[in-house]
Amino acid sequence: MPTSRALIAGAAGASALNAVTYLDMVVRARQASSTAEDSAGRLAELAHVDLGDARTATNRRSGLGPLLGYVTSVAAAVGYMAAGGRRLPLGVSTLALTGLAMIGSNGPLTLLRVTDPRTWSATDWVADLVPHLAYGAVTAVTLRALR
Repeated sequence: MPTSRALIAGAAGASALNAVTYLDMVVRARQASSTAEDSAGRLAELAHVDLGDARTATNRRSGLGPLLGYVTSVAAAVGYMAAGGRRLPLGVSTLALTGLAMIGSNGPLTLLRVTDPRTWSATDWVADLVPHLAYGAVTAVTLRALR
């Protein structure tokens, strides 16, 4: 079933993205980004969903933010499969999935005004690109293995 393969591959890719992100935090001693939680809060605000009092809302945003990342990861894999990309060479698949994941995550963050990629430094772009490349590679390899 193509959808179940995409779900598995997207989840594997999300795990790779998270692992590379955490490794970057360790190596550069940088703090975690709050963009996922900020976007969850902004979405709740736009949807008029009350996340509770200040403490409860903070805790819910902390859970919702990463869940949105998993949704984006799986959606990118499903979209890739739906577009017929499963027969592309591994390198092309990696780049296509990387691009889908970056657009799927940074697009909404930009639209919600959580971030503005036009203001990012080269270091910011590399810090965003490398984990997404890990996502693309692991997702592409997983899809190929499940074929």
